[in-house]
Amino acid sequence: MRSTFRILFYINKNKVKADGTTAILCRISIDGKQTVLTTGIYCKPDEWNAQKGIIRTDRENNKLIAFRQRLEETYRHILKEQGVISSELLKNTITGVNSVPAYLLEAGKVELERLRVRSIEINSTSTYRQSKLSQLNLQEFLYDRGIKDIAFADIHEELGESFKIYLKTVHNRKPGYINKCLTWLNRLIYIAVDQEVLRSNPLEEVSYEKKEPARHRYISKSDLKRIMETPMSDPRLELVRRVFIFSSLTGLAYVDMQRLYPKHIGKTSEGRLYIRKQRVKTKVEAFIPLHPIAGQILFLYNTTDENKPVFPLPVRDKIWYDINQIGVAMGLKENLSYHQSRHSFGTLAISAGLSIESIARMMGHANISTTQGYAQITEQKISQDMDKLIERRKIIYK
Repeated sequence: MRSTFRILFYINKNKVKADGTTAILCRISIDGKQTVLTTGIYCKPDEWNAQKGIIRTDRENNKLIAFRQRLEETYRHILKEQGVISSELLKNTITGVNSVPAYLLEAGKVELERLRVRSIEINSTSTYRQSKLSQLNLQEFLYDRGIKDIAFADIHEELGESFKIYLKTVHNRKPGYINKCLTWLNRLIYIAVDQEVLRSNPLEEVSYEKKEPARHRYISKSDLKRIMETPMSDPRLELVRRVFIFSSLTGLAYVDMQRLYPKHIGKTSEGRLYIRKQRVKTKVEAFIPLHPIAGQILFLYNTTDENKPVFPLPVRDKIWYDINQIGVAMGLKENLSYHQSRHSFGTLAISAGLSIESIARMMGHANISTTQGYAQITEQKISQDMDKLIERRKIIYK
């Protein structure tokens, strides 16, 4: 069914500029829904013909005629390309502020730019970087199909399923990676739905991949000892090394380290230092008695000024390569990441015989089942060690 489309030009006589002119406004009505935009054209109130909606001076009226033609041509183009039109969509297209173009990759570029600006505002680029990677995967997929872009109106369920297969087979991606790319694709489509470019998401029935059970990566006790015994000559790397050790001994995530203030540090009646702090992620309070080495590191930094955090840390994105560089300097087999410190704390605490309940309290877990994941890792490690012992004994007794 074809949309009902009407245009009405009018002026507001109560808003006259110092030069005696007033703005000509345009009311767009499509299927009973209205929106108003300014034409950028001005005239004096006595030059406006309200009955005909025209300007009495030919020069200015020609501008108004051109504006009407542009509106009508844009209306026809959107209706032809997308099969759906709204007053808000037409307005946004005309004014150039439409955040959702008619094509998928084009819309991705717009959203990426918004995320880039947002990353500067919040001083974190992680979402922007992940979205940029997902956009690149989407672009490569479409190019592989022999198309440079695809109109939102041409997107069907097959596209989503094919995108999954492409990521699995061509790039051998794992479920978590595939799901992030699908999330980006759905994000762009839902933005288009919100802006009434599409009536609904054609990929609603496309299921996400079943994720593999989480594997907590951690470093061994011997590797942690090596990091402790190897100071860095570069001040920034030395700061990162110290906070990595501190997190390995306290279980604090990087964001909690950034927001650790002297007020979170206390002493028991026996003089034992501890940290009591609500975790940023779970909003659960963590209570952590401090290991003596963690206490030594703590007093190298701010423990008195409540207006400043304990550690002078940058955002995590800025130490991404610093952590990796420390791992390379240590000769570690796997890439070192900051979050391994927290996982190492959980795993080593389980290995040392601490109760699940105590570890959950120290790590600020909202659900104890999260903590139990570390116990499973330890049991698996015990089984692997026993298998190795059995193999060695076989060799001895041959």
